[in-house]
Amino acid sequence: MVTQPMREWGLPWPGPETATAAEAAGAAAFCAGEFADHDSYVASALMAASTSRARFGPGIAYAFTRSPFSHASAVRHLANVAPGRVFLGLGSGTPRMNGDWFSVEASRPAARMTDLVQAIRAYLTAENGEKIQHSGEFYSIDAAIGAPVLGKLDVPIVLGAFNPVMLRTCGRVADGVLGHGLFTDRWWAETVNPALAAGAADAGRDPATLLRWGWVITAVDDADPDRAVLDARRQVAFYLTVRTYDRLVELHGWQEQVGAIRAAFRSGDTEGMARAVDDEMLAAIAVCGSSAQARETLAARTHLPELGFLAPPSFLVGRRRKAGYEAAAIELGRTHCAPADGTGG
Repeated sequence: MVTQPMREWGLPWPGPETATAAEAAGAAAFCAGEFADHDSYVASALMAASTSRARFGPGIAYAFTRSPFSHASAVRHLANVAPGRVFLGLGSGTPRMNGDWFSVEASRPAARMTDLVQAIRAYLTAENGEKIQHSGEFYSIDAAIGAPVLGKLDVPIVLGAFNPVMLRTCGRVADGVLGHGLFTDRWWAETVNPALAAGAADAGRDPATLLRWGWVITAVDDADPDRAVLDARRQVAFYLTVRTYDRLVELHGWQEQVGAIRAAFRSGDTEGMARAVDDEMLAAIAVCGSSAQARETLAARTHLPELGFLAPPSFLVGRRRKAGYEAAAIELGRTHCAPADGTGG
């Protein structure tokens, strides 16, 4: 049977002090998403200043809220601070967020993402003295940047892709995928990898060269494993309140459970939301409970991100408990991804 093990681990950005401990334990990368109160590029600057060897970058930045120039100039700035360690993760966002929150045009997101990635690459691969030109459906560039600030950069671009169309786009134009924390073994095996392979075939690329990264919901607490399990159930339930992930729900036949989650969410019943996430769903998605339970879950999984960002729950989880989950995730990553000689990392 073909499997996809987690070979490296990282964390969503936990702050400088925890990141230092994570790097010492072998963390390979850090990433940062964004929301109304935090920006993925600002967080990436903190990562550049606070780490020494791990890769880092937006994971993900909302793609259409910025121009190709803005994305590329931010990446160049980060690469000047930490050469060879930067990646760029982009996500399309939902139609509602693009229209109502960001006030940007985001129609035909897969085609728009293709054009954006190509336009960003035009900036990142330009040599000094070379005119930067790109003519696409959504982005047109004709830039003569006279200052000697360019030069070809090899920065991986990964997409936060979920549906088959965007996954195929990812395989065709990006360097890999940054999967959502809901991805299961079956979603990787039956949806993600075939779509990546189809996109790679479209472009005459080898799908084996594509990066397969992703978030893994991780809540480990040896002192109170039941609370960790509850927090993981809540996080899974919260993600499933939106219809974005209905294809995954249908693949697994979880429509009844998700219907109960959404009914509880509408009534403000967070405990009911958690109860609706049954044991089968939890085992397929999250790594949680005691350290021993977490190791058993990881050992049982057949398809994990090859670089897994061990992500503590955030829904109804305070800072102190989140910090505990981060510390436990570091230990889990250190032991699960340790080389055979036991040296860690």
